[in-house]
Amino acid sequence: MGKNVGGIDRILRIGAGVILLALVFVGPQTPWGWLGLVPLLTGLLGRCPLYAALGFNTCPLGGKTA
Repeated sequence: MGKNVGGIDRILRIGAGVILLALVFVGPQTPWGWLGLVPLLTGLLGRCPLYAALGFNTCPLGGKTA
């Protein structure tokens, strides 16, 4: 299984995940912040199951690992 999440997409996902997770510990301390785990993990792993299901790919290598 190759990666399907490209560089900028990964950076945005990791940033959004960290911000959402911060909501659990600071700010309004809402449990909705745990949803930040999804973009954080998909950004760190470079693989998104939803992208795979929809046939979408933002990786410049076309899903091939170098």
